[in-house]
Amino acid sequence: MECPKCKHPNLDGGTLAGSMSVQWCPNCYGIWIPGKEYEAWQKEHSQWYNKSQKPDATGTLGIEFTPSPYDSKAALCPEDGHYLSRAKVPFSRVPFYIERCMLCGGIWCDNGEWDILESLGFHTEIDKMFSPNWQAKARVQELAARERQVLTEKLGPDIAGYVLELAEVLADHPHADCAATYILRRAELKRKEI
Repeated sequence: MECPKCKHPNLDGGTLAGSMSVQWCPNCYGIWIPGKEYEAWQKEHSQWYNKSQKPDATGTLGIEFTPSPYDSKAALCPEDGHYLSRAKVPFSRVPFYIERCMLCGGIWCDNGEWDILESLGFHTEIDKMFSPNWQAKARVQELAARERQVLTEKLGPDIAGYVLELAEVLADHPHADCAATYILRRAELKRKEI
C-alpha cells in the first residue's frame, strides 16, 4: 500500500490507541486508519468516552501544533483510489485538516494529528467531523472561545469572568438589551467625564 501523501511505496503495519490496526508511513509518519478498524474501535471507545455530537473543546483554544508539510496536499485513498475528503480541525492556532475516504471510511492523519485529535477529544468522532453541521458548530464554538480569549486579554481574568458571567445571566432575559445599553452608555460617559 502506497502512502497517499509522500508516495512512499510501502506503509508498515502497526497499532494505534492500544488495539486499532493501522498502516503508517516510515517516511512522513502519517497514519492510515482503515474504515472498518476505526468503526470497531470507535464502538468500543465511544461507550466509555461518551461525547455528544457537537464539538466541545473551547477550553483548548490555541493549541500549538505545526502541521505536516504534506497537510495541504490532496490525496487518494490508498485502498480504493478515491479522493480523500478534508475536514478542518478547529481550536488550533494554525489550521490543519484530516482526510477521510467517503467510500471505504478510511482516515488519514498526517504526522501528529491523531495526538491533537485525542487532546481535543475528537478522536472518537472523526466521522462526524466531516458533516457540515459539525463544522458549523465548531466554527461557532471557536469564535466564542476567541471572543473569551480577547476579553481576558483586554480586561484581565477577573473582570472578564464577571462580564462572561453577566452575559450568561442576561442571555435569556427579555430585557438584556437594556443592560447592555446601560453598560455602553456608562462607559462612554466615563470616557468623556461628563
